[in-house]
Amino acid sequence: MCGIVGFVGDEPAAPIVLRAATKLEYRGYDSAGMVSLSGGRIYSNKDVGGISDVQRKYRLDQLPGEIALAHVRWATHGRANQMNAHPHFDCTNQIAVVHNGIIENYQELHATLVRKHRFVSEADTEVVCHLIEDYMDEGASLEGALLRATRHLRGSYALAAVSSREPEKIVATAKDCPLVVGLGEGNYFVASDALSFLDQTNRVVFLEEGEVASLTKNGVIFLNREGSEIAKAPQRVDRQWDEATKEGYDCFMLKEILEEPQAILRALIQDRKLIIECAQEISRAGQVVITACGTSRHAGLLGSYLFSKLGAKLCHVVTASEFHYFSDSITKDTLVIAVSQSGETADVIEGVKRAKARGSKVFSIVNVAGSLLTRLSDRVIYLNCGPEICVAATKSFIAQVVIFYLLAFALKGKLEEGIQKLEHVSRQIRENSKQNDEKLQALAQRIKNENNFFYIARGLNFAIAAEGALKLKEISYIHATCLPAGELKHGTLALIEDGTPVIALCLRDDTFYETLNNVMETKARGGFVIGICGENNECYDEWIRIPKVEEIFYPLVAITPLQLLAYHLAVARGKDPDRPRHLAKSVTVK
Repeated sequence: MCGIVGFVGDEPAAPIVLRAATKLEYRGYDSAGMVSLSGGRIYSNKDVGGISDVQRKYRLDQLPGEIALAHVRWATHGRANQMNAHPHFDCTNQIAVVHNGIIENYQELHATLVRKHRFVSEADTEVVCHLIEDYMDEGASLEGALLRATRHLRGSYALAAVSSREPEKIVATAKDCPLVVGLGEGNYFVASDALSFLDQTNRVVFLEEGEVASLTKNGVIFLNREGSEIAKAPQRVDRQWDEATKEGYDCFMLKEILEEPQAILRALIQDRKLIIECAQEISRAGQVVITACGTSRHAGLLGSYLFSKLGAKLCHVVTASEFHYFSDSITKDTLVIAVSQSGETADVIEGVKRAKARGSKVFSIVNVAGSLLTRLSDRVIYLNCGPEICVAATKSFIAQVVIFYLLAFALKGKLEEGIQKLEHVSRQIRENSKQNDEKLQALAQRIKNENNFFYIARGLNFAIAAEGALKLKEISYIHATCLPAGELKHGTLALIEDGTPVIALCLRDDTFYETLNNVMETKARGGFVIGICGENNECYDEWIRIPKVEEIFYPLVAITPLQLLAYHLAVARGKDPDRPRHLAKSVTVK
């Protein structure tokens, strides 16, 4: 959720850290701050707004010194204001801490520490500052104080700290939150995401739970949770992650939607043997459970339909935040498929750990190499879709869907045939996006003042309708409800009135006539029907054309028009589609 980046080297740190922090704004952006050390003193500025806003106000890049830490925040504990922005300090302003995560026992710790310490914020992070302060007062090093402090903490966290008492270093540790160290030539980084520093180095070390990294300009020392020095082998991260620019587009979301045909082709670049072996294990498993959150859950939901239709394999889809309540039924005969673009989604990680503890095998579908989920999984299938910067997922969703198509075709024993057909569909999507764009813009202008939308579909197409509704909510701030079309008559039909927008995926497959009947039910009650389909019908008030494809691929070709409609509605309503309010790209807290 929040983003951390720190630098130690032999050149001015603030400009480097500022540039790196701007690449983490997708993780959180309601406030930001920076701290540096020079001449044994701490310098810091922080405020509400994005890192660029705080830079304009305080010139963060002019903070002195060759050590600096920056933080971009997405509020969890405490409101978004200057007081709660990071970094946070001890009573003497000699220790500064930045934090991603949630300290679950914050109130208990606060009740004890407040007897001898001064608290100035509502943030849970501040208890860590005072714990470190106490242990350094007892003579502990910054590394030792951080380690001892974490023994009091419950919850998830990535922490980085500096101190004017030991001004030559940054120390950092993590539990259930991502933290990665970058190893340059005399320059060293610690960050929530390697994306922030890949223009400087692609040699990285991922911190495992409870480990501590101590960074100085002379190198990095790694410690285990007992404080003993350990060796960690670096790995290299693909530098394509530093290619995330708008390339002339107004925003990342539009660029990433229009990259979807290419994302399909990149998702098809897989080790055939891996896909076939995964499919074989899916077939043999006593039960298959797909777990994910948000957009990734919708991809998993479509996957469950595909496994049933193509592979005759029944599987369950469990929302990751609810996985705990189903874990008693997880056994060693269960195969769990975890889906996460970032590979760091906290609820998914927790579910996977529970599954592993019960002897289950775990496959993951992930975009980010080296992420925690990949390190917990028995097998990993990568999306290969490149960096996705917009908070709302688009091209990563279509890539996830493609992976489920590959697994389903492999279950049927027709992987090569499936790949060829998917390549053809990607070309059809590219052409259709160009043809629909102007019409979608005009439609958005027509319906931009509506505040309740309903999405309906059946069968395979339901998961895509659900994703369309989510996109509308995320970036346009319009209430949207999606339900299987057959469920309308069981309550929701009471909400349809004159002019209510109803977006119907009414496709020429085995659901067509039943869905059309449901469309007519909404039409009879005054609904404004927008048909997403291959051919027009007199019951539609507006028709958005999709290409004619085999029935099994209708969900794939319906994705992009729904995303573009949400995008154009956001723009028409004056919203920033890249940075929807209250949301963050990488959800690393539960």
